[in-house]
Amino acid sequence: MLAQVKEKKRILPRHLRELIDGGENEVLDFKKEITSTTKIAKTIVSFANHKGGIILVGVNDDKTIYGINSEEEKHMLTTAADFFCKPTLSLEIKEHVLGKKTILEAVIPKGTEQPYFAKGEDEKWWAYIRVKDQSLLASKVVLDVLRRANNEEQTLIKYSSKEQALLDYLNKNERITLKEYCKLLNISRRSAQTILVNLISIGMIKVHTTEKADFYTLS
Repeated sequence: MLAQVKEKKRILPRHLRELIDGGENEVLDFKKEITSTTKIAKTIVSFANHKGGIILVGVNDDKTIYGINSEEEKHMLTTAADFFCKPTLSLEIKEHVLGKKTILEAVIPKGTEQPYFAKGEDEKWWAYIRVKDQSLLASKVVLDVLRRANNEEQTLIKYSSKEQALLDYLNKNERITLKEYCKLLNISRRSAQTILVNLISIGMIKVHTTEKADFYTLS
């Protein structure tokens, strides 16, 4: 589904100038143009799995206005949201005409059915999360946390020495990875993931997604 709003102005709207001046961040992404529905779907779901966000199409990474073919770019955005995102997502697309250049402002809401997945070039479905100005692959722990957050049932956990050992370690150390936690207690990856998801869900620890491996800290 798509809501379209055209704004034919020769002067850049104030809110748009403020967005561009602020640069890319966890809720804003610049695209010079859209070259792939699979790639733009990745960005869309990363926002939907986070706080929502805005994609400005026709803006370079250096904040200069490039301008695009609005109809073609709108088609790729809506195709990505309808057929390359699961569940499908509704975008609000505003068209800003600045002289001979056009910018699209695509607003992606925070998803109500997290986690969302994007169809990759390999035909598989992958979930992404927005971290600063990047869209990163979501780990199984992050996926389970997103699923838990959308489950209305309260999280009940069995507090044991395994949970205590993790909290004791984090009281003395800045962070820990899943691999390190498994090694620390000599437990399986699956068991460690379950404990991490439980503690994140009740707000005792935080997960930090990176390009290499997630790590965990005290909240």
